[in-house]
Order: sequence, then C-alpha cells, then structure tokens
Amino acid sequence: MRAGLGVDPWTVLAEGVSGHIGIGVGWTTNLIGLGVLLLWLPLRQRPGAGTVANIVLVGTSMQVVLDVLPPAEGTLGQVAACLGGIVVVAAASGLYIGANFGPGPRDGLMTGIHRRWRWPIWLARGNVEVTVLAAGWMLGGTVGVGTVLFAVLIGPLVHVALQLTETRRRGVSVRGTAASPTPA
Repeated sequence: MRAGLGVDPWTVLAEGVSGHIGIGVGWTTNLIGLGVLLLWLPLRQRPGAGTVANIVLVGTSMQVVLDVLPPAEGTLGQVAACLGGIVVVAAASGLYIGANFGPGPRDGLMTGIHRRWRWPIWLARGNVEVTVLAAGWMLGGTVGVGTVLFAVLIGPLVHVALQLTETRRRGVSVRGTAASPTPA
C-alpha cells in the first residue's frame, strides 16, 4: 500500500468493503479472512494454527504498519517497495503453508481448489486473485500497476516458494509416514 502503485487484489477488496462499512482496511481484512473460511466448506479445507494466526495477525499488522510507515518516495523506492512486498507475501505463504501450519483463509482457497479440482497452484491462485480484484474494484478499491503485478506474479511465486519450503518430500512427511504428493 505504501508503494502507491496499487494494492494487492485482496486489499482492493478490503478497501472497497472498508469504504462501505466505515472501518479501517486492516480490520476489514480480518473480517474478510473470517468470512472466506465459509468458502472452504465445499473445498473440504481444514483450518490450522496458521489459518487462525493469519486471520488475527495479517489485518492487525496491516492496520498498525499503515499508521506508522510513511509512503515510499521516488519511482525507484515505489517499485522496490511494490516488488519487495510481492516477494515477501509469496515467501511467507510458502513458509507457513509448506510447514503444514494450515493455510491462511485466502491461501486455503488456492490450496483447496488445487486439491479438489487438481488445478496447478499458480492457476488456482491466479483465478482467485483476479476474481477478488474484480469484486474489490467494483466496490471502489484502488487498482494500479502494482495490483496487476501482484495478480500476475503471486501465483507463480507462491508455487516456487512452496517447492522450496514444502516439509513433505519424496513421499515421506516430516513425521516419517507415507504422504501423497497431491492429497485428495
């Protein structure tokens, strides 16, 4: 957000909803995360500690940081903040999903679609991001070049991050039991 080049699709949605309900975008993010869990039911996703932590911490952290972090200055600073933010989100997603702490609500849509319909991670994430972006834009959220970059890059970057951080490798889980490479 502080790059000033447009926000990620979920934040576009949070901004749009926030403008209609009158609370901060971070707090709205927490509420949306909680609501997204309902979409998990048909995907047969199960929440974990990472899911709960994501709902409580992502929006809260966003609200606190927005209150203290100044906007990025200059084109180079804006681009660096935007691309750095995208990479950090992908790496963080890979870390907590790959560690099997349970995906955050938004990532759970991606992993649920992947497991249920066997779509590649990048395609599942990309479709979720584009859908959320359209809804947020229609509600009045801000869209910019950073938004498009996030929507296009996050799927492939999370795919790579998961390959680097997955705790289950070569058919054996961390607990030493047989694990299916693509759980049903």
